[in-house]
Amino acid sequence: MRQARALHPDEAAARIELAACYRIFAMLGWTEMIYNHITVRLPDSVTEGNGKQFLINPFGLHYSEVTASNLVRIDLQGHVLDGSAHKVNPAGFTVHAALHDGLPGAHCVMHTHTTSGMAVACVEGGLQQSNFYSAQLHGRVAYHDFEGVTVHADEGPRLRHSIGDRQAVILRNHGLLAWGSTVPQAFAILWTLQRACDVQLATLSMGRGIPVSDETARGCVRDALQFHSPETGGRDMFDALVRQLDRTDASYRA
Repeated sequence: MRQARALHPDEAAARIELAACYRIFAMLGWTEMIYNHITVRLPDSVTEGNGKQFLINPFGLHYSEVTASNLVRIDLQGHVLDGSAHKVNPAGFTVHAALHDGLPGAHCVMHTHTTSGMAVACVEGGLQQSNFYSAQLHGRVAYHDFEGVTVHADEGPRLRHSIGDRQAVILRNHGLLAWGSTVPQAFAILWTLQRACDVQLATLSMGRGIPVSDETARGCVRDALQFHSPETGGRDMFDALVRQLDRTDASYRA
């Protein structure tokens, strides 16, 4: 049995916030059995100059089972650094490592395989600018072509080139991805992208969508408050969901 180590307060806070995010994904139905990841890069105050380090879910656990204490601390190669008895999925970390390492603002990276997200990723036209949510993402969505199962590190530079500085990403034939300078910001971006896909799927089941003009969409981007501040973007919505968690099951804090 490993001996519990004293946690830096910043790591403890990061663990609680990330565990809450995993539970929120489970609550929203954004899970894919034991697969996919939400990762957070630990601050320099925690790593003390020992290279980039991250928190990731234990491989084999459902998101509803993730807690602050069972999150695993790893390096860019997916090596376990905290003596955890839990396994991680290094192959699943390939995409995340490429973004955390190559994008200075990518503190948090999220990836999902939701049905509507994958459906939009699998159609040639991708996301249509035809609803309230997709209009807010005008000029903010990147696409990356499918290269197979993301287990090869050499895909990383091509992925970063595809993404540029866009924080909402559609991995063609694969799924959705978002990154941000905070967990709430990344969540707000992914939530907006997910809702855009949900509405598009419903719209196309009834007919063709009504296009939103670029001029109107640019106004939507300007007025979409959730994205404007890296520090506060998404915080109100994320905190509301954390409060909902705390009312029903606060075991993620353990």
